[in-house]
Amino acid sequence: MAVPSASPLFLRETEIRRGAELLFFGYAHLYKQTDQCLAKQGMGRAHHRALYFIARQPDQTISTLLKTLGITKQSLGRVLTELTERGMVETRTGREDRRQRLLRLTATGAKLEQELFEAMRSRLSSAYAAAGQESVTGFWRVLEALIPPEERNRVVDLGEIPL
Repeated sequence: MAVPSASPLFLRETEIRRGAELLFFGYAHLYKQTDQCLAKQGMGRAHHRALYFIARQPDQTISTLLKTLGITKQSLGRVLTELTERGMVETRTGREDRRQRLLRLTATGAKLEQELFEAMRSRLSSAYAAAGQESVTGFWRVLEALIPPEERNRVVDLGEIPL
């Protein structure tokens, strides 16, 4: 099925609803395989997000992860406790501030995070290839515009981290 071009009247309700529907269905299918993998392990998307962002910024503090995820301390505590008990996340003491707890994936956690990412990469790579470079840039622009300006630095900071 070919995706129709956006109307010149792309700010009408019909076009906005089309975009919202595509986001809903696209998101569901992007995460379908990762959700299945997580479910087999008795985990969910909160675990996935924690693993993903710890992998992107090893040795970050718990408060940094809290800001990135935008969840409560209690929710993150539950997820980190479970990931730690499963041997997927470890904490280290900060170098300058011994009170800091720095988060890092263990080999087990890194293996699961990579497996989950590969499932997403496969779907996104196919979609990117089908859409083309200009469309990917436009897609990024739309998604970035959905993020409040004061929070966009977090995305920029992630892009600067070498993998």
